[in-house]
Amino acid sequence: MNKMSPRVRFYRWLALSCHILLTLWMCIWYLGLDIAQQYSTTFKLLVYILPLLLPLPGIVSAKPYTHAWACFVVLLYFLHGITVIYAEPQFIWHGIIELFLALGMFVGCSVFARLRGQELGTGLKKLSAVMKEEKELFDKQSTSKEN
Repeated sequence: MNKMSPRVRFYRWLALSCHILLTLWMCIWYLGLDIAQQYSTTFKLLVYILPLLLPLPGIVSAKPYTHAWACFVVLLYFLHGITVIYAEPQFIWHGIIELFLALGMFVGCSVFARLRGQELGTGLKKLSAVMKEEKELFDKQSTSKEN
């Protein structure tokens, strides 16, 4: 296994800690504080908790691909936090906490996925390199057809 650079380790720590804290915060907010009484417990678990639990094993085991798609999951919480801040002034601090944790998770996951992918050699090639390879292949095929 390739060793992680300190920079990559920092973003892994940021993603993991914000993910766990966001999961705990959503559990406290929707299951412990009992302020969302109009929803059933099943609904709260399915909508607010389960989406965060799905990428957790891959994030704990530092898989770059899981970190990349977890960015899409955390955007729901980012939007939810903004909506709460705007629409429910009595819960503004709840929304601010959710927003900052979601932002930290998004930054940590996206940067970790990019940097770790580069370390492992699974990152995407630059367009100029791909075009150069295709041109060389095309030129090679063209010369072989002429002969």
